[in-house]
Amino acid sequence: MKQLEGKTAVVTGGGTGIGLAAAIRLAAEGAHVFITGRRKTVLDAAVESIGAATAVPGDISDPADLDRLYAAVEARGRGLDVLFANAAAASFATLEQVTEEHFDETFGVNVRGTLFTVQKALPLLNDGASVILNSSVRAGDGVAAFGTYAASKAAIRSFARTWANELKDRNIRVNAISPGTIDTPGLDGVVDAADTPVTKSHFAAGVPLGRIGRPEEVANVVAFLASDQGSFFLGANLIVDGGEVHI
Repeated sequence: MKQLEGKTAVVTGGGTGIGLAAAIRLAAEGAHVFITGRRKTVLDAAVESIGAATAVPGDISDPADLDRLYAAVEARGRGLDVLFANAAAASFATLEQVTEEHFDETFGVNVRGTLFTVQKALPLLNDGASVILNSSVRAGDGVAAFGTYAASKAAIRSFARTWANELKDRNIRVNAISPGTIDTPGLDGVVDAADTPVTKSHFAAGVPLGRIGRPEEVANVVAFLASDQGSFFLGANLIVDGGEVHI
């Protein structure tokens, strides 16, 4: 029997990259997956790849969009068993370069958006559900010009520990994952930007395996935490970085 047979899952930022890989893996394990993201055409293409999935376009930083997402989940009538809060915004800016707009976008999506993604899911979460937050190894490795993003991802780690304690009486497991450098369209958008201080090869040089990670490798960890195999993980932060050296 599949590990998530009959379960319902939500993956934010599920149209590409880690989110798409996780949605495909959760569906392969038997879950019906609701995915959300800003671009409808991307989500529609993702549904074709996932199979057992429903796309609900929206922006997690907009509470009304989150309400529409969870209304669709509620209409299915089976509650929610797995929530992968994956959606994030990332861009480079040194301390000198940070603007109010840069800060507000980064924290608006990564921190505020994640908080309300989980809060608004609470009435639907079945007892024993699994909540997985996507943090990052960047939260503590001091990569130049990534300070705002790193701080937002450090907040995600803190959320995981606090919410795990708050929801434990319902046997809801809250954990975080911290991917290293993963080969995604989001990474392409960052490293291809003008004046970017790092490249894919720069990151790969710090990985003992000699390469950056694949989205499917992160999705494997998401599926583990979503299933009963991860039943004794609570408030944890699982690092998925291939042993990357952080300098």
